[in-house]
Amino acid sequence: MTIPTTEGSAGTGAYRVLVLNSGSSSVKYQLLDMSDRTRLAVGLVERIGEETSRLVHTPLVGGGAERRERTGPIADHEAALKAAAEELAADGLGLDSPQLAAIGHRVVHGGLRFTEPVVIDDEVLKEIERLIPVAPLHNPANITGIRTARAMRPDLPQVAVFDTAFHTTMPEYAARYAIDTETADAHRIRRYGFHGTSHAYVSRRTAELLGRTPEEVNVIVLHLGNGASASAVAGGRCVETSMGLTPLEGLVMGTRSGDIDPAVTFHLMRVAGMSADEIDALLNKKSGLVGLCGDNDMREIRRRIDEGDERAALAFDIYVHRLKKYIGAYSAVLGRVDAVVFTAGVGENSAPVREAAVAGLEELGLAVDADLNGVRSDEPRLISPDYARVAVAVVPTDEELEIAVQTFALVGQARGALGQVHN
Repeated sequence: MTIPTTEGSAGTGAYRVLVLNSGSSSVKYQLLDMSDRTRLAVGLVERIGEETSRLVHTPLVGGGAERRERTGPIADHEAALKAAAEELAADGLGLDSPQLAAIGHRVVHGGLRFTEPVVIDDEVLKEIERLIPVAPLHNPANITGIRTARAMRPDLPQVAVFDTAFHTTMPEYAARYAIDTETADAHRIRRYGFHGTSHAYVSRRTAELLGRTPEEVNVIVLHLGNGASASAVAGGRCVETSMGLTPLEGLVMGTRSGDIDPAVTFHLMRVAGMSADEIDALLNKKSGLVGLCGDNDMREIRRRIDEGDERAALAFDIYVHRLKKYIGAYSAVLGRVDAVVFTAGVGENSAPVREAAVAGLEELGLAVDADLNGVRSDEPRLISPDYARVAVAVVPTDEELEIAVQTFALVGQARGALGQVHN
């Protein structure tokens, strides 16, 4: 969708958006002022349903942040949201404020139907439920958060922003797996991609960094966190991405294997006697960097490498080798690359990963300036030398802001349309 400026687009006086990211046992939240895109408060409720539940809340108004924490049992997501609402109210930012324009929800899987954010109604909620089989770990938690928030503020627009939406522009030849078409269609088996809000935000910000519009540039985005994904973005539209039916496919990640021969699954069933659930846990939770060397923190891996740890060094090399393969492949897909951009926790903070990923790719026009690469900053920046044909950049991601911007824009459009009808 086109992202307009935010000032006044949701109606006079209502300019705040609450962003909710509901996990199976946690709720992350941020309240943003969309008149200037600043954060008013951030918080996290974790270990929901346990005796050791914890809420951490940080107000960002009134002369500086003063972090507050409470511990003790929080029974469910309803109790978690009520606790978060109490903390916000204590700062004069309550959910009953007329300044609150909408609540934006991160929803992991939107299938093929949801190509843009959507105002949530009962039918939308039913469709998100129908997608649970292709997102069993994520959509149920997202649904719980939506239902709880709707119950608390039934009068307020609630918007779903989908991780998969940005990738729905992939051409069919990139999205299809080479399996029987009828089976694939019957069970919704195709490549959907994830981290879409991050890829959308970062590709757009990269164009700004280059002084161009998104439509003018081709960008390879490397979202490298504990979960990791790559995308090829041509003129502002995703044409290829590394994650597939699930977030398991693609790059080596903190605990996920990424690309693997599908026959490994059958082999483990037949030879090791492992069940489908055991293999699922192996590939999603006990693989990747943690499976290779026992650590999924890149800082710790680099420390071990510096001490001569061979397992850590091999894990790093495997991680970087996969990155190089995707950079090369996506360069071929795009034909012309204007920038390769690193983002998320590892991408933003690990200079050795960035340097190693680009090393040896000079024939593709890529190079990293050691001094620029070593600078730590929260700002978008170029780390390539002036002579490099392709820009290499670091652009901090901001998925919550992206969700808030899309939510606010959509609510403003809806209100504008309603006003035209009434006029």
